[in-house]
Amino acid sequence: MADNGDGGKDTLTIRDNRTGREYEVDILEGDVVRAMDLRQIKVEDGDFGMMSYDPAFTNTASTRSDITYIDGGKGILRYRGYPIEQLAERSSFLEVAYLLLKGELPTQNELDSFVHDVTFHTYVHENMIKLLEGFRYDAHAMGMMISAIGALSTFYPEAKDVLDADVRWTQIVRLVAKMPTLAAYAYRHHRGLPYVYPENELSYTANFLNMLYRIGVKDYHPNPVLERALDVLFILHADHEQNCSATTMRVIGSSQADPFSAQAGAMAALYGPLHGGANEAVLRMLSRIGSVDNIPAFMDKVRNREERLMGFGHRVYKAYDPRASIIKRTADEVFQVTGRNPLLDIALELEKIALNEEFFVERNLYPNVDFYSGLIYQAMGFPVEMFPVLFAIPRSVGWLAQWQEMLEDPEQRIARPRQVFTGAESRDFVAIESRG
Repeated sequence: MADNGDGGKDTLTIRDNRTGREYEVDILEGDVVRAMDLRQIKVEDGDFGMMSYDPAFTNTASTRSDITYIDGGKGILRYRGYPIEQLAERSSFLEVAYLLLKGELPTQNELDSFVHDVTFHTYVHENMIKLLEGFRYDAHAMGMMISAIGALSTFYPEAKDVLDADVRWTQIVRLVAKMPTLAAYAYRHHRGLPYVYPENELSYTANFLNMLYRIGVKDYHPNPVLERALDVLFILHADHEQNCSATTMRVIGSSQADPFSAQAGAMAALYGPLHGGANEAVLRMLSRIGSVDNIPAFMDKVRNREERLMGFGHRVYKAYDPRASIIKRTADEVFQVTGRNPLLDIALELEKIALNEEFFVERNLYPNVDFYSGLIYQAMGFPVEMFPVLFAIPRSVGWLAQWQEMLEDPEQRIARPRQVFTGAESRDFVAIESRG
């Protein structure tokens, strides 16, 4: 047990008032104790021992990670130590992807090689098109994507060798490359449009926009402001520590499932309205409010808990989400190209009230990343059913970084939480003719 430098020990003494016994457990870096250390606390020697009970893992660390750092109280978000503000301003999405996956910013040669590999893995097998064509014309894009990504595992059976680092990297490149292609195909299927194949000379985001929107022309060049805006949004959504979908990726991956199957599960978690559907909920709220004149009545309902203020507050951030301020600036640039979104005035007034009124300030209801992202996506022509897909494309990088880190961590085993059983004691079976 180490000395903490002040004459004390980095330990915690726990007194069990049921027995009068005291136990000393180590305090690890980050002010945590090992849950297994609680098992020594018993009333009888034959007891199982004490467990911690933490529904939704609100105060439980399931891993050590050096990928993403968040200080919610100070509004800090860093990838591998680099502030999100610097990366969004000075980097590209694929450069940030390399950083998250490899741990360091790439040299020019490393970045060129990575961009080349991603670019030349964007095509998907023609049978994937047949798979997508099996969906109804109005199938939700995210449901199609979950199925398509899961199906990729059958095209690359070698992906099951997850303990081989070279095999892992190949699958990582494939997933990063093919996500925009499949997303664009899902979009085109929904609209009954012919599929557009990837163009290798375009950037990652330009290629995605090309596959989405090109109609009857050989050359497509998206507006550079919109291309850059999408790249910034991808950077902001690339990873966010141990959230619901990242945890799902880790849990599935802990069984040594292939990364395509694990990512399909992570995408299913993201599909939920409390996770990846939040920006869609913001747009629906703004549309329901309708005009600035209706805001006072709506906010009264929020104060009376008859309405929820979507896009404000966050499980982690207790200050202004650092991504929200970047997105707000990006929105201004996008609207100069696309025209001002008529819902923006409502959004700005809601933000003004929330940042200045004590009711909202004391509840830490600051705008989060979802508040403005939906307005940008809508202005760029994306339908709301594409919003979680636009989240999933960049987040695949974070999922894969988390998955790879989990596999390389010697402390990680197959995930298997405990439970507190609250059911019936042992009962004898009763024949059906004797029941009730």
